[in-house]
Amino acid sequence: MRIRFLALVVLAAFFLAAGPAFSAVGSQAPRKRLFPPLSLGVLEGPDRVQWNKPDLIMDALNIADGSIVADLGAGGGWFTSRLALRVGPKGLVYAEDIQPLMIEAIKRRVQRENLTNVKTVLGTTKDSRLPHGLDAVIIMGAYNEMEDPVALLKDAAASLKPQGRIGVVEYTAGAGGPGPDPDQRISPETVIADARAANLQVLSQDPIPPFMYMIILSKPAAIRPSR
Repeated sequence: MRIRFLALVVLAAFFLAAGPAFSAVGSQAPRKRLFPPLSLGVLEGPDRVQWNKPDLIMDALNIADGSIVADLGAGGGWFTSRLALRVGPKGLVYAEDIQPLMIEAIKRRVQRENLTNVKTVLGTTKDSRLPHGLDAVIIMGAYNEMEDPVALLKDAAASLKPQGRIGVVEYTAGAGGPGPDPDQRISPETVIADARAANLQVLSQDPIPPFMYMIILSKPAAIRPSR
């Protein structure tokens, strides 16, 4: 009897330690995994410009010379540096991430590439700590890592100017090409549902072939009534 009791105690401790990874019926749910800083090299392939298409994305977000923008979940800053070149010395890029090692990697990139218009922001899972008055916020391949995506979108929208835009760029379903494991990928339908829950307007949904898709969001007030 004592052995059975101890076994039950050990089993209970295991499930308590496992936390939200297990449902009420004991089935394992996929965890959202943060991209490891030590693996940043896999994001720096020489062909990334071809399949990520940064200019197409920045055009869709109306990012131009002098824009003030944010790279939310910036990782090692690959897209941050493209944003910095696009907005020029009159513009400003906030590179936000919740991992201190990513912030350090961005600072090294900024120094190496002599970018003077980038500010790093160490956010949290609850607060991006971005300032208000942004022209655009880009979430590049990081939406699948967000702990509370609806709160994230609300937070990003609060940082925008009235006509500002949010761009969510994620990897398409399947195991082909770059990107996270198939069980970690987010469907466009999920992003759109989250956007509606955050009271945001979906402006467009477009593929970025061959590996990604892009959803552009805005505050409802940014949609002007037709005449």
